[in-house]
Amino acid sequence: MNNKKIISLTGDRPTGPLHIGHLVGSLLKRVEIQNTHNSFVMIADSQAYSDHIKCREKVSNSILQVLSDYIAVGIDPTKTTIFLQSAIPEIQELYFYLNQLTTVSRLERIPTIRKEIFEKFTSPDKYDRDIPRNIPAGFLTYAVSQSADILSFKAEIAPVGRDQLPIIELTNELSLLFNRTTETNTFNRCEGVLGTEDTLPGIDGKTKMSKTLGNTINLNSSNDEIIKQVKKMYTDPNHLNISDPGEVRGNMVFTYLDVFYDNKEHLNELKEHYKRGGLGDMAVKKILISTLVEYFEPIQKRRSEINQQDLIGILKKGTEQARVIAANNVHEAKKALGLIIF
Repeated sequence: MNNKKIISLTGDRPTGPLHIGHLVGSLLKRVEIQNTHNSFVMIADSQAYSDHIKCREKVSNSILQVLSDYIAVGIDPTKTTIFLQSAIPEIQELYFYLNQLTTVSRLERIPTIRKEIFEKFTSPDKYDRDIPRNIPAGFLTYAVSQSADILSFKAEIAPVGRDQLPIIELTNELSLLFNRTTETNTFNRCEGVLGTEDTLPGIDGKTKMSKTLGNTINLNSSNDEIIKQVKKMYTDPNHLNISDPGEVRGNMVFTYLDVFYDNKEHLNELKEHYKRGGLGDMAVKKILISTLVEYFEPIQKRRSEINQQDLIGILKKGTEQARVIAANNVHEAKKALGLIIF
C-alpha cells in the first residue's frame, strides 16, 4: 500500500449481522475512502467479549457474517485491509499500557460508555446515577481498547457514528499523554469522520437501532424481509384514517425516505399530501419498499457472488498484513516506555 495515503481505521463487533444503520453511519464512508486512503477495517471479536463472553458462539459465528456484509456493501479486500482483532495480540498489549494512563473517573464520564452500561446492565432511566459496581471491568475500559486499535495503526481518521466521537476524544487525550509521559512523538491525533447520516432510528421509532430489539433492517435481508420490516414501521399513531391529517416528524417511513429516496421534489409533495390528509400509510410504505428493494439489489448481487470458502483466506491475509504494521508501531511504543531491553 502507499504509505503516503492517510491512514483510516474503523471496525465492528461481530455480534450478529450488520444493519442499515451501520450502512449509512459508517460503511458507505469506508467504501468511499478506500480508493484514496490506506484503509483498515477491523472485526473486533476480542472487544465483543466485553459483554458477550458468556455467549461466545454468537461472536465466533458472526465473524464471517460481518465479513460477508463488508464485501456485499462494496468494501473491497484488495483495497481495504480487513483483519481480525483477536489475531493481533500487539493491540491487546498496547491496550494494557494505555490502561495505566487512564483513570476510572475519566472513563465514567464518557457519555457513550455510560449510555451503553445503563442500557445493557441496568436500566436507562438510571442514567444519571453512579455506574454500578458489578459490571465487567473490560466493559468500562473498552473505550481504551478502541483507542489501542486506533493507535496501533497510527490512524489519522476513523469513520464513526456520532456516538463514537467521545472515544476519538479519549484516543487523542491518550496519544498526547503517552507522548508527554515518554517525551516522544510516538502517536498522532485522529479525526472522527461521520457517515452520511448521524443516526438512523430503528423502525419502531426508538433512537437506537439494535439487533436485540429487532428494530433493524439487516444488510443480509431478502426482499420479503425488507417488506416485512417496512410494514411494521412506526408512523403516526393518530393517523387512523386515510383522510386524517398526518404527522411527518417522527414518522419512520418518511425518515427513511429522507435518506434513501432520491426524488426529493416528489418526497416533499408526499409530505404535504400526508400532512393535509388523503394519503394512507400503506401507500407511502409501498414507495419505501420499492426504494429499499432497489437500493438493496446490488448488495444482494454482490453477496450472491461471494465464495464462502474464500472468506477465511481473505481474513487471514488481511490479518497477516495488519499484524506487521501493528507490531512495528507497538514495538515503537514499548521502546518509548523503556521496555525494549534486547
